[in-house]
Amino acid sequence: MIAFLFFVAGVISEYSQAAMWFGFAMAGYSAIANDSIQTIGTFISSNAHRKWWYLWLFMGGVFLVTISVSWFLYDGDVSYQRLATKGFDTAPTSFSFLQLAAPVILLILTRMRMPVSTSILLLSAFSTQGTAIVDVLKKSLSGYFLAFGIAIAVWFVVSKITRKYIKGKPAPYWVFFQWMISGFLWSSWIMQDAANIAVFLPRQLSPVQFGVFAAYIFFGLGILFYMRGDKIQKVVNEKAGVTDVRAATTVDFVYAMILFYFTKVNTIPMSTTWVFIGLLGGRELAISFSKRRAKKRVKSVRKALLMIGKDALNASIGLIVSLLLAFAINSDLRDTVIEKNTEVIEENIEVNEPPALPATGEESN
Repeated sequence: MIAFLFFVAGVISEYSQAAMWFGFAMAGYSAIANDSIQTIGTFISSNAHRKWWYLWLFMGGVFLVTISVSWFLYDGDVSYQRLATKGFDTAPTSFSFLQLAAPVILLILTRMRMPVSTSILLLSAFSTQGTAIVDVLKKSLSGYFLAFGIAIAVWFVVSKITRKYIKGKPAPYWVFFQWMISGFLWSSWIMQDAANIAVFLPRQLSPVQFGVFAAYIFFGLGILFYMRGDKIQKVVNEKAGVTDVRAATTVDFVYAMILFYFTKVNTIPMSTTWVFIGLLGGRELAISFSKRRAKKRVKSVRKALLMIGKDALNASIGLIVSLLLAFAINSDLRDTVIEKNTEVIEENIEVNEPPALPATGEESN
């Protein structure tokens, strides 16, 4: 299948309209499949006992409402103006093979259970300014460290409360809370990452284009819920206690508030993947430090650090692949890097120039 998709990407790249919809179709499934662990991963884990189509209809409905609001408010823009940011505001009129191959590569990394920055991988291929992707990187890394710090602070408190007061089976109202908070999180994620899917399309969608966009993602979500999150869901399932509805709700609430905060900071796109792994990493570390017995605490902290390292390594591999791909595709990014390196070299030459010798009147000296 992967070989076939690469073949199609190579053949179809000469036909702009067909290439546009092919790229969108690949980006739509691969981006949501990879990022599903962030937004609906804990929702799927804690509702594994429920019928898959209940979950699909709820989250699919939230998706349709969220993008419809953006489409109406911003004259056909479904990205909440993320694609109106300078550097991403020009819709592509032609496509190269590597631009169409980018979402296929993302699909491969997803099947390898690697959480990848879909924003960097997909958006960087279409950035018309090299500085735009640098801004995305800065915002994404700041999101990682902010989420990591908040998670440690929150779960130090939460772990003590849960150990003392929250025991036994969760009360029925927790299910209601979880579904509402998960819907809010899913909506906040769409506001950030719909740009990754729509980057192949015109910046203002016609009613027909919007209908195709909405229907494809809606039914693609159905496949994802039927497969219970696919292979990358393991990244969530291996974390401590996420199958408990109370723990899942707490994770989703903190993550939703962080994403909602970044939607208000500015319209620059960001990698929600880095925010998510920062959140889970800080949570695991806080839970480990809260263990009462010293031996158990040391063992738990060691395990948490290994898990944090593994997630960060996988995300870093995805980041390196994304940047290499962007550098190969995007001439603007290459020009920016070369220009910056040239400026640094020239500055170093000026600083390290030897001082001029004093004039002696003799040319030989």
